[in-house]
Amino acid sequence: MLKPYTVSLAMGMLAGAIYVAVGVNSPAPPIIALLGLFGMLVGEQIVPLCRRLIRRQPVTLAWFRHECVPKISGTPPSSGDHTP
Repeated sequence: MLKPYTVSLAMGMLAGAIYVAVGVNSPAPPIIALLGLFGMLVGEQIVPLCRRLIRRQPVTLAWFRHECVPKISGTPPSSGDHTP
């Protein structure tokens, strides 16, 4: 039950340590914070991509648009897209 909170706290501490190592003040300037959040959203898509590659399934633009883009942009997939 507390696992997501513990992981979130640990990742926040890791991000804070990286900020100090890079020399960015906390709270980070808005553009740096936004880029960090964008990086987190993109990074979340690495796991499904790797799983697909390990299973030797094709990584197509249609798959990327249906599976990754909605999670990165926060918009629902269009009804015309389907997972191949």
